[in-house]
Amino acid sequence: MTQKYALNINGKEHTVEADPDTPLLYVLRDEVGLNNPHFGCGLGQCGACTVHLDGQPARSCRRPISEIGSKKIVTLAGLGTPDHPHPLQTAYVEEQVPQCAYCINGWIMTAAAFLRDKKKPTDEEIRTALRTVKCRCGTHMAILRAVKRAAAMMG
Repeated sequence: MTQKYALNINGKEHTVEADPDTPLLYVLRDEVGLNNPHFGCGLGQCGACTVHLDGQPARSCRRPISEIGSKKIVTLAGLGTPDHPHPLQTAYVEEQVPQCAYCINGWIMTAAAFLRDKKKPTDEEIRTALRTVKCRCGTHMAILRAVKRAAAMMG
């Protein structure tokens, strides 16, 4: 049985109708029409579906819409704009990170929350913070360089 949900997504109010057990990922993609986050593993292990809920990274493939409540949802599209990109988005372009780009959503959203709280991270702290996100193309070293570059831009 579907219910109505009022959601704040990237600073805009949306009303959707969904079954309470529907994962937030499906609501964002199918009901709201966002093309980020991505479906990766469906188990919350790869990170491609990562969004921020009240500023904290969360795997949207495993989070039912009924648990969202009044939390503010930020997706990669809400992190920055084409005219004013987030430093991580700029650093990813400058370091030429994207290959298939499927996982970028998870890496950037996880790193953005980390860098918000850690202004001058060490290489080890960056690796530890990002240990739960997966990239099948093997661009890990470029990703780490981009996060370090973004930290310098933000610091």
